[in-house]
Amino acid sequence: MPPYPIYCYRHGCGKPALYKIAARWSDGVTQELKTYALSCAECLPELFRLSRAKQASCRLAAGETLEAAGIYSLERGRRDMQIHRQPDLEERLLRDS
Repeated sequence: MPPYPIYCYRHGCGKPALYKIAARWSDGVTQELKTYALSCAECLPELFRLSRAKQASCRLAAGETLEAAGIYSLERGRRDMQIHRQPDLEERLLRDS
């Protein structure tokens, strides 16, 4: 199957997504990245802020853990556990908001 384009989640944007905004979730047995948004560079500040707000309203069941939503670089051909988190970018956006 040929690669397909991944677009920014912001309505009307249409640009290719460069970032995944997600949080590591676990129920104690399995773990995964819970995706909040895929974003281009231009929409990242807004979508990161909205993702953090959405996550704040999440309720967890007993035994579940959910890290703070972070920014990951989308890397074609790599699975969630192989993509890299961008803590410097997160800090800058949190500081500038």
